[in-house]
Amino acid sequence: MADVSLADIKALRDRLGTGMVDTKNALVEAEGDIEKAVEILRLKGAKGNAKRADRSTSEGLVAFVESATATTLIELACETDFVAKNEKFVALADKIVAALADSGAETVDAALAVAVDGTTVAGLIEDQAATIGEKIELRRVVRIPGEKFAVYLHQTSKDLPPQIGVVVAYTGDDADTARSIAQHISFADPQYLTRDDIPESVLENERRIVTEITRNEGKPEAALPKIVEGRLSAFTKQVALAEQEYARDNSKSVATVLKDAGLSVTGFARFKVGA
Repeated sequence: MADVSLADIKALRDRLGTGMVDTKNALVEAEGDIEKAVEILRLKGAKGNAKRADRSTSEGLVAFVESATATTLIELACETDFVAKNEKFVALADKIVAALADSGAETVDAALAVAVDGTTVAGLIEDQAATIGEKIELRRVVRIPGEKFAVYLHQTSKDLPPQIGVVVAYTGDDADTARSIAQHISFADPQYLTRDDIPESVLENERRIVTEITRNEGKPEAALPKIVEGRLSAFTKQVALAEQEYARDNSKSVATVLKDAGLSVTGFARFKVGA
């Protein structure tokens, strides 16, 4: 049996992020040859990737990169919070967003195909999953074009990387207010920019639901239209950013805050890990 030193085990673990037992066994099998041990660990991990395919990824992080004309936001997912805060996993996210900066990729499939370090983003993820021993997936990608951007990343736990990410594209000069709008979005989770952006099919479905609820409450038939429209208005205030009450001052709508600051939001995105 090869004489494997603790220094070699530590060096290999620091390089790959692998477990103590797996690292030691690989070094023993490689008779102390670190490069051969790397190959053994990667092959072992690659075989395990297929077995991990159906496992759930409810942890992870959000990361972003800004270019001259757009900001790209990603959600990189893994199985456990232990891996989510692993420096190798965080470094993988940084490498992915750097590769996407000027790629123009707007979908997960397009992002996975982007070339980086002699392979692709998909290849990087596969290699890291093999060495870490967990399923890792690029779950979501969005590219928001614009002139100026406000980005807000929120840690739901102080010992984890950011779990909520918001990008706001805007025009105007009040960067502080733009950032506060990004913070508002992280909390309020709007789905659309304005009421006009809500698809008619969504509004009609909501109208059907609240009509049934109101009727089941025994409200007078003659009063139904007014009650339903009131509830539909409340719904739009929940899902349309401009209609929402501003988180820092609920006496104002977001639309009012934007107007007073001379800002116009041209697009936004919000990701929450696992949501």
